[in-house]
Amino acid sequence: MTVHNPPVQSLKERLAQLKPTKWSLLKLALFFLPLSGALVTFGAGDVLAQSINLDLGDEGNLSGRVVQMILLITVLSLAPSILVMMTSFIRMIIVFSMLRSAMGTQQSPPNIVLVSLSLFLTGYVMAPTLTAAWEQGVNPLIEQQIDEVEAFNRATTPLKQFMLTHVRDKDLALFIDMSGGDSATANPADVSLTTIVPAFMISEIRRAFEIGFLLYVPFIVIDMVVASILMSMGMMMLPPVMIAMPFKLIFFVLVDGWNLVVGSLVQSFGTAPPGTG
Repeated sequence: MTVHNPPVQSLKERLAQLKPTKWSLLKLALFFLPLSGALVTFGAGDVLAQSINLDLGDEGNLSGRVVQMILLITVLSLAPSILVMMTSFIRMIIVFSMLRSAMGTQQSPPNIVLVSLSLFLTGYVMAPTLTAAWEQGVNPLIEQQIDEVEAFNRATTPLKQFMLTHVRDKDLALFIDMSGGDSATANPADVSLTTIVPAFMISEIRRAFEIGFLLYVPFIVIDMVVASILMSMGMMMLPPVMIAMPFKLIFFVLVDGWNLVVGSLVQSFGTAPPGTG
């Protein structure tokens, strides 16, 4: 059997084959170079002809405008914290995190899914409150009917009412007393946000832990049953957590767990989920 090797091309022959390709690419580049330069020059004329003007008012109001701009940037940077502190997001995300821990699914659902679900549920629960805050405070400010201070007071009033509805009296009294007031005679409507917000937060954390405890109980029972069966069969080296996880998942699916958990969370804020009633 004779093997015929293809003839080996010399370096000169390879360069001769590549010359037409190189010249074609060079011609193409030389063609597009002046064209792209013309387009850049033509487009730059309109861009350079424009200017950006930042009008801060006259010299007398310059300091006030600068302070307003700094306050606006500060509020925008603190918007995520405000979302966490003054809404139902705290209870939602803690309950979902504890549910995942109780099921033992590690990172499933992932954090981004739990946070997204909590955000959408927060928007659903807080929709009436945020709508009232917009209509009472933000919209009149946009139409220049009120100033910034009045808009802030009006916009925070619905949020204060929401927090006062769900805060525990004991937690609110704790912060009123620590701020130097008298919780026995204080009017909750006159309490400042700096007192209501921390009281509301610890109240939400407490309720989230209560719900988390109720979620943990059935899954702990499944773990105990599986561990007892494995020990009775002499399979002590087999991890009960790995064996119990499929039973936890099928149990949660059969009882329609997500529907029950989400519905109970939303109804705990006094809001009926869509499709009920």
